[in-house]
Amino acid sequence: MPPPPFPHHHLLGIESLTSEDIYRILDLAKSLGAPSEPKFSHVLKDRLIINLFLEGSTRTRTSFEIAERRLGAHIVNFDVESSSSKKGETLLDTALNLEATGADMMVIRHSAPGVPHFLSRHLGCHLINAGDGSHEHPTQALLDAYTLREHFGKIEGLRIAIVGDIRNSRVARSNAWLLTKLGAHVSLVAPPTLLPKELQTIWPEAQLTSDLDRILPHQDAFIMLRIQTERGTNTLIPTRKEYVEFYQMNSERFARALKTAVIMHPGPVNHGVELTSELFNDPRSLILKQVAFGVPIRMAVIQLLFASRTN
Repeated sequence: MPPPPFPHHHLLGIESLTSEDIYRILDLAKSLGAPSEPKFSHVLKDRLIINLFLEGSTRTRTSFEIAERRLGAHIVNFDVESSSSKKGETLLDTALNLEATGADMMVIRHSAPGVPHFLSRHLGCHLINAGDGSHEHPTQALLDAYTLREHFGKIEGLRIAIVGDIRNSRVARSNAWLLTKLGAHVSLVAPPTLLPKELQTIWPEAQLTSDLDRILPHQDAFIMLRIQTERGTNTLIPTRKEYVEFYQMNSERFARALKTAVIMHPGPVNHGVELTSELFNDPRSLILKQVAFGVPIRMAVIQLLFASRTN
């Protein structure tokens, strides 16, 4: 008997997914093969996917392109520099025109929160949120969960600290939604100015703390976040030196963690700020595995959306 249709037409965020939805994505990604031994198919050979990246990206955009090609889709990468948006065309008009060319799916990244949700009310094609401002980054959270499950064999019961610029991090928000849904114990760690107290009402299961060293010996994984200077974070911390003193993951600090603890990072890494280069290359760093696992996760998301009950 074939599996039931996936119950979502879009992937706009983690908040709307159930734990069953999440595990279905993770399980399908697992079946698609290891990144070093990828499986190629023509399941999407008649489908057109447009990558609409209106904010800079390296890992996410490349990962989506590879995933789309491995599924056999036709791909168009939208070039904002040569588009009519430079002539004053609205984002909605741009998206409507792209859909009119026959797009079956759009992968959207934008610096403003809520853009994929706004477009979903006007477009009929499938949409994937590849990051919207400081709101959500669902496929990053999914690949982080996949990485954790591959390493530990489970997610439920793990103690995971998300450390850094919580205020501006879409990765922190998507991971907090996902990891708490799957039964992990999440700590959000940041200076008080980067740790909005209202987050406690959104994720009552999560611990909010500014004391990394206190919780350090009890965590299974540390997801380190960069300081987002492009969103004004520099004005919310006293000095870079003080941030490094209390929140940088370095060899001395990591030596006080569990011997089984691992380090993760969504990238790009600011070496010498949130993480030292030495720990980036440490055997317990899963950062490059995260990048590799992004491909099967995004393949799984794309494939399931095309198999949705509303397709």
